[in-house]
Amino acid sequence: MTTRVIVNIAELTTNDAAFGDGTPSGRIVDAAMVLDDHHVLWVGSNADAPDADERIDAGDCAVIPGFVDSHTHLVFAGERSDEFEARMAGQRYDGGGIARSVAATRAATRDQLRDATQRRVDALRASGVTTLEIKSGYELTLEGETRLVQIASEWSDDVTFLGAHVVPTEFSHDRDAYVELVGGAMLASCAPASKWADVFCDVGAFSVDEARWILLRAREAGLGLRVHGNQLGDSGGVALAVELGAASVDHCSHVHDRDVDALGASSTVATLLPGAEFSTKSPYPSARRLLDAGVTVALATDCNPGTSYVTNMGVVIALAVREMGMTVDEAMWAASRGGALALGRDDVGRLSPGARAHVVLLEAPRSAHVAYRVGGPLVREVLVD
Repeated sequence: MTTRVIVNIAELTTNDAAFGDGTPSGRIVDAAMVLDDHHVLWVGSNADAPDADERIDAGDCAVIPGFVDSHTHLVFAGERSDEFEARMAGQRYDGGGIARSVAATRAATRDQLRDATQRRVDALRASGVTTLEIKSGYELTLEGETRLVQIASEWSDDVTFLGAHVVPTEFSHDRDAYVELVGGAMLASCAPASKWADVFCDVGAFSVDEARWILLRAREAGLGLRVHGNQLGDSGGVALAVELGAASVDHCSHVHDRDVDALGASSTVATLLPGAEFSTKSPYPSARRLLDAGVTVALATDCNPGTSYVTNMGVVIALAVREMGMTVDEAMWAASRGGALALGRDDVGRLSPGARAHVVLLEAPRSAHVAYRVGGPLVREVLVD
């Protein structure tokens, strides 16, 4: 096994408070680190860097953990830019456009979906994302959802079954039958290629009772739980996620004090998706309110065809700092360590001994440039294992 020492790091973000400045960022200035083929072995001062088989000169750039994008919908066909234009002109988002993506995705071949997904993964990787979650949800048939989770598993170990995205048109007059399908045969078919199950528990999607029934069936099938909650209104999705011990509840755009208190007393991560607020021209939730209540917050792109076609984590971080009340350090942590916790993982999102060797070298002396230079091409190199 080959060891590599990276020297002359101007600023190393470890996301481990046991190192460096003792903050959650675990920042070390004038740093070095040692990796083997898969893991971080050592971090510390550049002056104390040990020998290794290979030497990499960082050239006084900043080094950060690879971002962990814990909420994406990357496997889809078609595009909905006209909806974006309409919303910018004042039309309100109601979730209805999902049916257009379902029709386009059903009509696409497996190769077309794979090629499109690869392009999106490449774009995320270019912005520093090294770990990502991918949901199904754009076919809404037994065979189609099975196809989507199988395609998603080619890029991610964190595949999420989202058959409960919306009720498809053909079941519009018999939603009970669709709920039964999702929690029965569709779940059984998709579970082998999935790690998680998710439900869009919101206005116009699935009720709390429907979501609870599907999620409990998913838990019985051995899947971890995630929830789309409280994006469009006070849907009860946040409370349900806490009740069931879901790893994450995502969006959290409309939350009452009781939701915030419940999240603060739980292990459920609140994953915020500012790209969705940007793309739907909706009010941004307050990350500050959640953080001050002790809630663990993650940031993710929510990359999808209709409401957040964002493939740059730096843009998400900048929006969180500008619009959600986060400091730069909090946003950087939420997009890496926070995302890892939202996926129930401790091996990514940090750069301290034992972590996976997912390393991003920035074309900048400080990590703050990610937010400071919005959407700029800041990634010099990405090292994955």
